[in-house]
Amino acid sequence: MLHIPKPYEIYQHFKGNLYQIIALAEHSETGEKMVVYQALYAPFKVYTRPLNMFLEGVDKVKYPDAGQNERFRLVTEQSMETSDLTGLQGAPEVSASQAPDSSEEEVQIDPMVLQFLEADSYAERLQILAGLHHRISHEMINTMAVATDIEVPEGELESRYEELRNCLLTLEKYECNRLR
Repeated sequence: MLHIPKPYEIYQHFKGNLYQIIALAEHSETGEKMVVYQALYAPFKVYTRPLNMFLEGVDKVKYPDAGQNERFRLVTEQSMETSDLTGLQGAPEVSASQAPDSSEEEVQIDPMVLQFLEADSYAERLQILAGLHHRISHEMINTMAVATDIEVPEGELESRYEELRNCLLTLEKYECNRLR
């Protein structure tokens, strides 16, 4: 039996790119099951594809050099550990002796985190934080907490998210928006 995709699962396309499932949907006219998924590389586009097409195999006539049989393959923790995924970090792994100087290294940051850092009010930051909820990471929380001078203790991702959100709500409550 084929594995039906679930929200937040990560799949690798046979061409190597990674995608995260956002939702399973149903076409309003035909009732056809659809998969809604987002690219995990810039510009993070969102796509939809019929479920049966998402689950079908690769056309070996059209793509004889495809490295996998499925069009989309579920990425498991085991496959991440064996690091057979190309494109997970956007670049091939580099050994310590080949690593570039940290001054030359460019850090990739989510565009919504940049919006958060540039926001003028706590209300804006709360809106952006809510938009990031489904894909937030510990690193994002750390970055946002440091930028707003909030201490968020280590722990479960969801509890850290709630802690950051509650602190922002409190700061928003006492934010002075009037002219002096």
